[in-house]
Amino acid sequence: MTMLRRAGAWGLLLLWPGLSAAADFDGARLSPAWGLPFAGILLSIALMPLLAPSFWHHHFGKVAAAWALAFLLPFALAYGPALAWGSLVHALVAEYIPFIILLTALFTVAGGIHIRGNLHGSPGLNTGLLAIGAVLASFMGTTGASMLMIRPLIRANDNRRHRAHVIIFFIFIVSNAAGSLTPLGDPPLFLGFLKGVDFFWTVGHLLPETLFLVGALLALFYALDGWYYRKEGVLPVDPTPDTHRLGFDGAANFWLLGAVVGLVLMSGFWKPGIVFDVHGTEVGLPGLLRDAGLIAVTLLSLRITSARVHAANQFSWAPMAEVAKLFAGIFLTIIPVIAMLRAGAGGPFGAIVSAVTRADGQPDPAMYFWASGFLSSFLDNAPTYLVFFNTAGGDPAVLMTTLAPTLASISAGAVFMGANTYIGNAPNMMVKAIAEDRGIRMPGFFGYMAWSGAILIPLFFVMTFIWFT
Repeated sequence: MTMLRRAGAWGLLLLWPGLSAAADFDGARLSPAWGLPFAGILLSIALMPLLAPSFWHHHFGKVAAAWALAFLLPFALAYGPALAWGSLVHALVAEYIPFIILLTALFTVAGGIHIRGNLHGSPGLNTGLLAIGAVLASFMGTTGASMLMIRPLIRANDNRRHRAHVIIFFIFIVSNAAGSLTPLGDPPLFLGFLKGVDFFWTVGHLLPETLFLVGALLALFYALDGWYYRKEGVLPVDPTPDTHRLGFDGAANFWLLGAVVGLVLMSGFWKPGIVFDVHGTEVGLPGLLRDAGLIAVTLLSLRITSARVHAANQFSWAPMAEVAKLFAGIFLTIIPVIAMLRAGAGGPFGAIVSAVTRADGQPDPAMYFWASGFLSSFLDNAPTYLVFFNTAGGDPAVLMTTLAPTLASISAGAVFMGANTYIGNAPNMMVKAIAEDRGIRMPGFFGYMAWSGAILIPLFFVMTFIWFT
């Protein structure tokens, strides 16, 4: 009943007269100080688990809500409640709610598939599992592949003393780098697809870069995991023979994964031209049907999946709840930051936008790669992709041909560098939460960045000189 009352309250707020306003506003008139709540929530995610772990574990949702209010309330006072409400509705209806619905569907369906069998985490097996996840990522998305593969990978390494590095490389490869070949792989590419970029354009222009990055990471992982395996050993393996052959329980959920992919594709290909206005935010019929279908898929998965499969996967809603609460704060506090970036060279962040253009006025692919990548490391990579897509002209026909190196660099930066931090891509946080829920001690925000800085950044420099100069 409590959930029904909350849903009813939200419904009344969305329909309340007099609060309608367009979500768009001129970011050029904002002060950079409006970005402080966003910086605050990032620092909270980075520091509070280290400085106040017990408080953070019990109250991270309240902290995220506090930072969201630290933006919304002053913004309403400065620019009026109508604009603040319109911005809130836009962030929720156009971005956050579809985002969470898709993640919940993938989380639930993948959590209903149990990969059984006698898996023991040797370097060869671990590398093979990462490679399988990499192949799956561009077909079922980095989120779907991550949710499907992370549990068997953790289970395979239950007898390993050191496991954090396995999860870190999993985030590098499966949750990010391998999702660069199709619009299904990562949200930025799907937004490009919606803007008119051909479905197979990315695989035609990013395949060499992806093979290099994924291949290099797999080789580095195999060497590092082998070192740990030899030097630090493993716990004794249970001598009891595994009576189950390698296989799947809950295999019906594979059909539901196909339904998720089909619903996402439908929302991109089908253009009936039917649009509804929700307080200044346009919501298309395909998006509504997609979200309704994803909710139905989620409920169906919960109904058909046996408790035994969920128990075998140690399925828990805690990781999903953590991602939902933290990203609610991120999606709200990011509103003024994205607006200031969209203001272009004349906006508060004009130096960033100007840095991607050469003296002759032509785009600089290398700078686009690093600028889109740097911002995607800390902001949501989907809107960051759109910012630089529009900065480069926003015409898909030109970007796919004359400016193909520029579009490739934007795409690569947004997808690849989402692995630089836990918040660079939603699966990163979900994988971390699942790993910690299973007892793996993951590095903190800056500890993870030390790993990404030491491993990913040198590879990105090599890629810059080979492909983006």
